[in-house]
Amino acid sequence: MAHLQRWLPDRSRLRTESSIGKGSDLSTPASQVTLRARRLARETPGCKIETVRILYGVVGEGMGHATRSRVVLEELVRDNDVHIVVSGRAREYLARHFANVHRIWGLTINYGGNRVRSVRTVFQNLQGAVSGWPGNVRAYFEMLSEFRPQVVVSDFESFSYLAGKALRIPVISLDNIQSINRCQHERTLLGAKRRAFELTRSIVEAKLPRCFHYLITTFFYPPVRRARTTLIPPVLRPEILGARSEAGEHLLVYQTATTNRALPEVLKRLGLPTRIYGLRRDLKEDLVDGNLTYRPFSEARFIEDLRTARAVVAGGGFTLMSEAVYLHKPLLSVPVQGQFEQVLNALYLQRLSYGKYAPTLTERALVEFLGSLKEYERALSDYSQDGNEVTFGALHEQLARAAEASSRTR
Repeated sequence: MAHLQRWLPDRSRLRTESSIGKGSDLSTPASQVTLRARRLARETPGCKIETVRILYGVVGEGMGHATRSRVVLEELVRDNDVHIVVSGRAREYLARHFANVHRIWGLTINYGGNRVRSVRTVFQNLQGAVSGWPGNVRAYFEMLSEFRPQVVVSDFESFSYLAGKALRIPVISLDNIQSINRCQHERTLLGAKRRAFELTRSIVEAKLPRCFHYLITTFFYPPVRRARTTLIPPVLRPEILGARSEAGEHLLVYQTATTNRALPEVLKRLGLPTRIYGLRRDLKEDLVDGNLTYRPFSEARFIEDLRTARAVVAGGGFTLMSEAVYLHKPLLSVPVQGQFEQVLNALYLQRLSYGKYAPTLTERALVEFLGSLKEYERALSDYSQDGNEVTFGALHEQLARAAEASSRTR
């Protein structure tokens, strides 16, 4: 195994390093050699890779967290023992790909007219908590007592985080939302939304406080304001990495809020060929209505429509936005009102000239967006990302550090 040593990181450096600011840890020797050593070890007969028992939590609201987690989990399960806890529709999705997927109750959001219904959301979650939480607690104790995880990785999921804290094992946060709390955002960017930002930041800060390390996926790089924080490129599905971008003629529209009734009429008046996902989840086959084609969700067909689209109209969710940026597709972002995380994504998208932010989807907003496509395409042409290399390298580095810390406390 001596030939592996030159690829192994300096362990003393791993224990003391903290990552601050853009580029500070995006291509550090420690991150890169950890991933390269792991891959070399996989190919070396008789070479064993230390297995880590990982409890991986995925928030179940929306599918962006689940699709991102699928990619990360495919990397982790190759060498580690992983149990997954997830709620909502995301559970069925992940269970199709992995063993040891445990259903938990999770918070849900009530939508109406492309906005969050705050009061109904509260009552909906109070109702669910009455029946959901007791079952969660029982299931957790049973699973944890048998599995005995060494490290928790949480994609903005609370129960795995709480389990990690209760067991006194390291928790690694892996998501894009923590950028709200752990990065600095200019007042000129936030403008009149400063109050909503401060409220959201306090909620995000309280969600997963004092983690071992925070890995934040992002295509924009504001200054980091807290230690134990690393900005890393977005996690991309292999299907996206393998897609060849082509400029077609159609708009691709994706909306998760099925009650956005105004959207179809706006798109009809525009007259452009449009392929729509998400608004009619009960569909089993395509439904054509003039220039609009409603499609049932199919991952393969959605990616095909994305790679060949002229432009994209979507909410402010990070996963699709980062995929559009990677494929150099201009995006008109109409965030769900009441979800500031989506607003912040859209503000940075617009600042970078990768697309346009529209508080509401109007015909004027669409016309202005389509009239600026060449400007967006020029800006997007400068964006590049080396697959998931940097991201996986940073994750393996932090897992090695966390596993070492966990062994010292037991």
